[in-house]
Amino acid sequence: MPLSEHEQRLFDQIERSLAEDPKFASAVRASDPRFHARRRLLVAAFVILVGLALVVFGTVSSNTPLGVAGFVVMLGSAAFAMQSRRKGNAPADLHAVGGTASRRTRQTRKAGFIDRLEDRWRQRPEGHR
Repeated sequence: MPLSEHEQRLFDQIERSLAEDPKFASAVRASDPRFHARRRLLVAAFVILVGLALVVFGTVSSNTPLGVAGFVVMLGSAAFAMQSRRKGNAPADLHAVGGTASRRTRQTRKAGFIDRLEDRWRQRPEGHR
């Protein structure tokens, strides 16, 4: 539903005032779950590299427990990254904070294989039943 002229002017005024407030913009950005998920993914990637270094160092120095510990660190960090990635896919209400905030439309989840088959079944011609 489109906004009326008055509502659009008010919305533009609010948008301009929010864009001029850097503290508010950083507070909104800090509360965005995608921001935190991206940071957790970067930390997980770094820890995976550390675990890989431990595996290589444990293999080169013939220190089996160190290599196993590196593998466990890599495995745990990969699980943490996958969990963070799932949390980061949550849709946020505002697309951008830096002055041009635009509300995103709700994205529909892609239909799975079974859903597509059911849709095709419902939409088939009447003579083929």
